[in-house]
Amino acid sequence: MSEKKQISKSIFRAMKLFGGVQVVSNLCSIVLNKLVAMWIGPVGIGLFSIFNSSADMLKSITSLGLRTSAVRDMAMAVESRDEYRIGRVIAVIRRWAWIISLLGAAVTIALSPLLSRWSFGDSRHTWHFILLSLVLFFNGFTNSELSILQGCERLKQLARASLYGAVGGLACSIPLFYFLREDSILLSVIAYHAALLVAVVFLRNRDNKPTPVSLREAYNEGRGFLRLGIYMTIGEFMALLYSYALSAYLNRTAGTETVGFYQAANSLAWRYVALILSALSMEYFPRLARVNTSRMRMQAFVSKEVQMLMLMLLPAIAVFLLCREWIIRLLYTEEFLTILPLISWMLVGMVCKAFSWSLAYTIVAKGDGRIYILTETASAAIGLALNIGGFLLFGLTGIGYAVIAWYVVYSLLAYVIYAVRYGCRLSWSAALYPPAAVLLLSGLIVLLDNGMQAAAVTLTAAILLLCLWQFRRQIK
Repeated sequence: MSEKKQISKSIFRAMKLFGGVQVVSNLCSIVLNKLVAMWIGPVGIGLFSIFNSSADMLKSITSLGLRTSAVRDMAMAVESRDEYRIGRVIAVIRRWAWIISLLGAAVTIALSPLLSRWSFGDSRHTWHFILLSLVLFFNGFTNSELSILQGCERLKQLARASLYGAVGGLACSIPLFYFLREDSILLSVIAYHAALLVAVVFLRNRDNKPTPVSLREAYNEGRGFLRLGIYMTIGEFMALLYSYALSAYLNRTAGTETVGFYQAANSLAWRYVALILSALSMEYFPRLARVNTSRMRMQAFVSKEVQMLMLMLLPAIAVFLLCREWIIRLLYTEEFLTILPLISWMLVGMVCKAFSWSLAYTIVAKGDGRIYILTETASAAIGLALNIGGFLLFGLTGIGYAVIAWYVVYSLLAYVIYAVRYGCRLSWSAALYPPAAVLLLSGLIVLLDNGMQAAAVTLTAAILLLCLWQFRRQIK
């Protein structure tokens, strides 16, 4: 079997494996939120949001990007097939897990009085945030083992750990919600992260023996992925800053209702596409990191990833567009039908985002931290300017147009880096897939907006058949 066929089959297996995990995890989240709403009410949902958002913010600051950056070193060690090197990298990552875990817990405890005042307006909840430090403590160990599994391409163990963590967290939460009601929310957040840690420890890589390293050796050898992780943390902060700045601008100029419409569309569009992207990234990134020194193999991997992504995203988005009114009514209310044009064009922009995502991962695989920060900062600035401009010209629908323009520009920027800095090229078919997908989806939106339902159904059916035919050719 040719390497290209093997790549296609690997991508397809990863999609089946992690796509299923994503679906189950989302269902667990839906059930959890439904039980909180039934048994505790809006207060419970609010407390969940406060504790989870606080934990996520603290994790993004204190985890130092270990979850992703360590995967690169682990994958490169596996590619070398040197058991001593593999064991040494595992030992270094696990040493750093202690540092990250203790740092996260200590920062949370130190900030607990401030977090209580910022979140609740008083210091009565300080002890709640001190207890939340357990989440940060668990998170460091969990991320280290997940990065080892991903870097070693133990994808089944990685998927099972995520699945057992989600199901275990829900199982622990149900009796807590029922008996403790409002007092159960923080305990539920802690229980979920504890269940995930237990699952990860149970399923961790035991085939490769870690090589003993001292704390000084772990520090010296871990500085490489730590430096890349810090760069990635800064890049993620720029993305968060963009999101906050756009929401603040919309709130000040158009009101909170407009922010709500924008966030509903953005959340739905991104969550729909992220189901595919996050599943594929589990297999794509370590594979790319393993071959980052081989230009020819990197070209082959990136080109094949682009093709497979388009073949998965195009029919999925086409079906969403055809059923868009039903989906919005199901998940929101009639009032939210006003976001139809916005979410439709946003989804077209997600095709461009997926393409840029495939190229941008090469920067991380190369360990090019400074370039990563520059591209992410440029992307955030361009995105903010285009989104504000689109809103001023065309209202909320203009943000949809701006998302397309934003990711077209970012794709060009990522491709310049990919071609000029790394000397790589895309195959002709991979280069043609994204513009073809954008044109087909844009045509489908035009048909739907003009009431040409039969033509839209016909086009969607044609897209499904075409993608299925191409997909079968790729993996057979």
